[in-house]
Amino acid sequence: MLYQEFYEVEEIDPGRNRDFFSRFVGGGDGTADGWLLGAFDGDEVIGFGCFYRHKSSLSATDIVLMNDLYVTESARGKGTGRALIEAGVELARKSGASHLTWATAPDNHTAQRLYDSTGADKSTWLEYEIEA
Repeated sequence: MLYQEFYEVEEIDPGRNRDFFSRFVGGGDGTADGWLLGAFDGDEVIGFGCFYRHKSSLSATDIVLMNDLYVTESARGKGTGRALIEAGVELARKSGASHLTWATAPDNHTAQRLYDSTGADKSTWLEYEIEA
């Protein structure tokens, strides 16, 4: 929920969160919607990445979308985010995906410094959304 608070989600629903994220737990047989990776300092969760199985009709390949990456404020700048991205790249490779993709908020300059340092290409695509 710290992630949702960081992005100022107005209606955080623990039950909905539990139902949603349970779709990423288990599924070692390939049936899960993706992967939820945690980063720990001892028993404390200090970050997570949520990776979705996705398809690209442009490249006609499977891809992995890193939809969420969050590191607690006290753990930022210590390699946790980079380790989660590297784990996501490995997940993408092992699943046969052609690449890992992600987006970030235009004003999230801290995340952009990390992303720019990974060797990833910055996309020229713009994202749009509309309520359903």
